[in-house]
Amino acid sequence: MQSDYLQSAIRQFEYYKLLGEKTLAQLPDDALFWQSNAESNSAVILVKHLWGNMLSRWTDFLSTDG
Repeated sequence: MQSDYLQSAIRQFEYYKLLGEKTLAQLPDDALFWQSNAESNSAVILVKHLWGNMLSRWTDFLSTDG
């Protein structure tokens, strides 16, 4: 059971990673840094925030409060 859950979670993460990669691949390089206004975030900044959040959440998640 535990192995099935782990494999399912890994497949789900891989699916969302692939979905994100396909989404970003559709943007030309200059669009990655485009902002609609000075207060908005670009796609690059959003990915950076997601990366940092996931790194924090999944690093030592059994022993620290990520």
